[in-house]
Amino acid sequence: MTVPDLLKSKRDRRKIVVVTAYDALFARIVEQAGIDVILVGDSLGVVVQGKPNTLSVTMEQMLYHTGLVAGAVQRSLVVGDMPFMSYQASQEEALRNAGRFLQAGAHAVKLEGGAAVADRVAAMAKIGIPVIGHLGMTPQSVQQYGGYKVQGKGKDRAQPLIDDALALEAAGAVAIVLEAIPAGLAKTVSEALTIPTIGVGAGPHCDGQVLVLYDLLGLFDEFVPKFVKPYGHLKADALQALRRYKDEVEQGTFPSDSESYH
Repeated sequence: MTVPDLLKSKRDRRKIVVVTAYDALFARIVEQAGIDVILVGDSLGVVVQGKPNTLSVTMEQMLYHTGLVAGAVQRSLVVGDMPFMSYQASQEEALRNAGRFLQAGAHAVKLEGGAAVADRVAAMAKIGIPVIGHLGMTPQSVQQYGGYKVQGKGKDRAQPLIDDALALEAAGAVAIVLEAIPAGLAKTVSEALTIPTIGVGAGPHCDGQVLVLYDLLGLFDEFVPKFVKPYGHLKADALQALRRYKDEVEQGTFPSDSESYH
């Protein structure tokens, strides 16, 4: 999967499959499953670091995890998620940090916001850095929203989101993530754009879908949004395995003769 393949997928009406990953082991598993795009998301702040939101994730942490993922895969497109305050302060800082993601092995970067960051997107695109936008419920604005809430409800709020999507496309974005917006609005945005939309809690009409890996596998259950569908129950499996191990160690049945050297 390459950046031009994203645009081709939309033209061919082939759904784009995106999953997050944060380390080499899971990145290899994700790629072996045939996933098109791996997003090294700042969601690692919540699912890996155990923080209440993504705001404390740093550039250094994102570059470290991006390098782990990029070094482990050969076919999937790797996208580095630009963390809070890595692109907001100035265009110069945004360009420098975006470039650092590509140096770490990413093929593209993702940033949150619409017309307000269109100048950053345009500057990155101008020097050859592919950019994916992110509209709707943007987690880095969680304090402004007062929590993780559906965005774009009502015509007065839907039209600004459509305008933001068009602004990102005009600036040179190669795709846009739409998070937690009404399905009908996502359909309108997807039909209005020539670049693909990637939905997460945005209904079935987007050109692709993304889920956080730990949500998809049933590993993270502290907060499960309505749009998450667990396709596995790895937390339950892990607990069962660990309890069996604990029991066997305490009972003296592990290690047995077959796990011992002679």
